[in-house]
Amino acid sequence: NIGFLELRSVWGKNVLDLEDDEVRRVRQICNEFNVSVSCIGSPVGKSPISAPLDKEANNLLRIFQTAERLDTRLIRIFSFYPPDTSSNLSFDQYIHQATERLAHLTLLAQREGFNLLLENEKGVVGDIPERCQAILRAVDSPNLRFTWDPANFVQVGVVRATERGWPLLGQYVSHVHVKDAVLDGSVRPAGEGDGQVKELLKNLDKNGYRGFLSLEPHLDSGADGMIRAAAALRKLLNELGIPE
Repeated sequence: NIGFLELRSVWGKNVLDLEDDEVRRVRQICNEFNVSVSCIGSPVGKSPISAPLDKEANNLLRIFQTAERLDTRLIRIFSFYPPDTSSNLSFDQYIHQATERLAHLTLLAQREGFNLLLENEKGVVGDIPERCQAILRAVDSPNLRFTWDPANFVQVGVVRATERGWPLLGQYVSHVHVKDAVLDGSVRPAGEGDGQVKELLKNLDKNGYRGFLSLEPHLDSGADGMIRAAAALRKLLNELGIPE
């Protein structure tokens, strides 16, 4: 009973590399099984912050074409890799540069009628709640919103991420990736780690959130892992009395 998928890769190819006929085939298969595409999980912004921006802008324009053919206006993106990712202690100095680059991409999205969803991710400038907020606040556009990933916060050492991050980011959240992790970095189903997923769901419900909860289990067990991840999320929703 899952009616949407977030398209990131298929047939061993990243969504960015799909040819037009492959995109048409994705659409045909989705139609056959009555599944829609919720969002394009693009790799835009998973690139060096010092690299020319033109390439990423062109990549984004290609993603827009794919999204258009698959009837979604939502595009997941990232906030660029600093020169040295061995530690995130120096990442604050790159916030302004990341903001300028993302502001340019956001203008493209505004022009074309798409919404970009900035995901927190380890190794990129926007990895902790404070830096994510700084970027979103500086760009200050309704076409750049936030994808909250609880496990990714845990994996960069953010303790009690919902308590710490929700006051900073709650107003920007338009998409959620559902996976959990423990502080040693290993991934778990929702509610079985340190990502405060249950608390996140409470806050989303209180705010009247009606976006997607996108299962991204990373459990390395194929369909069985997805079944386990879906069951874990539904268990939390049922405990909280929140309908899908």
